[in-house]
Amino acid sequence: MKQEPYVSAYLDDEERELIEAIEADDYEPGESLLTAELLQSMQEAARNTINEASTKVSIRFPRTDLARVKARALKEGLPYQTLIKSIIHQAVS
Repeated sequence: MKQEPYVSAYLDDEERELIEAIEADDYEPGESLLTAELLQSMQEAARNTINEASTKVSIRFPRTDLARVKARALKEGLPYQTLIKSIIHQAVS
């Protein structure tokens, strides 16, 4: 018996139907929603993001806080430094 992936517990009915259609080779893609304007806008945003320079910083805070950050990052499946950067970005945006 084929075991369903763990992630399927988080899919709604529409997503499950789409996956089943793709796996059965019955999927017919509809009309693309990606217009030339939207593509150009997304490419420009990507270039601006890629070209944004990063700066190294050094932060001192309690070991217990760092341990909690590392545990949360592990739970979310990403590096702890990326999580810290994301939290700071959300706070200042």
